[in-house]
Amino acid sequence: MAEFMIYGATGYTGRIASEHAVSLGLHFILGGRSQCKLAELASQLNTSYLAFDVDNPYAVSSALRGIKVLLNCAGPFRQTAESLMVACVDKGVHYLDFSAELQSYQLAERLDEKARERGVMLLPGCGGSVAMLGCLVLHALQNVKQAVSIDTALCVAGTMSRGSAISARDSLSPECLRRCEGIIARQDINNKQQFDFDNGHGSVDCFPVTLPDLITIWKSTGVSNIGTFVRVPTGSFPTIDLMVLPDGPTAEQRTASPYHAAVIVTEQDGNTRHAVLHTVNGYTFTGIASVEAAKRVLKGEVKAGFQTPAVLFGKDFVKSIAGSRMVVL
Repeated sequence: MAEFMIYGATGYTGRIASEHAVSLGLHFILGGRSQCKLAELASQLNTSYLAFDVDNPYAVSSALRGIKVLLNCAGPFRQTAESLMVACVDKGVHYLDFSAELQSYQLAERLDEKARERGVMLLPGCGGSVAMLGCLVLHALQNVKQAVSIDTALCVAGTMSRGSAISARDSLSPECLRRCEGIIARQDINNKQQFDFDNGHGSVDCFPVTLPDLITIWKSTGVSNIGTFVRVPTGSFPTIDLMVLPDGPTAEQRTASPYHAAVIVTEQDGNTRHAVLHTVNGYTFTGIASVEAAKRVLKGEVKAGFQTPAVLFGKDFVKSIAGSRMVVL
């Protein structure tokens, strides 16, 4: 039996992850709610599948029997993360996802002690901004004696998938948050900040946004002042009925829309250090990075409790995704 399950495998990013798992020769099982969609994908990928609903605790517990690593690709994660994360802790299964929703990380914090007792690792954010920004921050912090604040920004390119758009619409918080002196607090949504994504060739305005990196960067670095920002080009967020959108951008569209990230580290003496990350489109990155993380966990790169990919795998984890490079300005 397979020890690795990809749940939500028939979703847009779940398919990218599943196809990458096949390319690596991993033995895994597809999981999800729709038996019809799972059967079709399993036939295409020549793998097995199991249909079950996360709202059924007995079905979840039964599905995890024999599984060593679960990669949850089923968003919105506020609907799937809790039941799967709790079940993984109870069944001794390492849990991974790529949620961009703050609640998933707050849940991992609450379950940290129990997960440690059970020898289970909780690794939300094994793809997406958490992996990108986490590695970039550790890269920027090299040779920094004492950082007092970290500000990060993600430059999003291309169009959104239908699932991402629905998740973003339904999980948008009326509060814009940052971490101040160790505490997550409200901030003015109009507090723009400039970041340079182009290797010293010009800064652009970015808007504050609530990202889970407020939790993961703090956990990884101990720096008590953290801001998260985003730059989204006009037209990226669809204004039409989201349900009529295609699953997501084509492979060609993703190739034409690489992502960039930037970080500003402020030291105690007031000096700043700037670093940038250039990488592939966010959907491509997330699908590949999440499976690369799962492969490492299957090989024994595990630490019980709530972990971050940058600390667990090191700052060069992003380099395992072809086309990624980090530069200190």
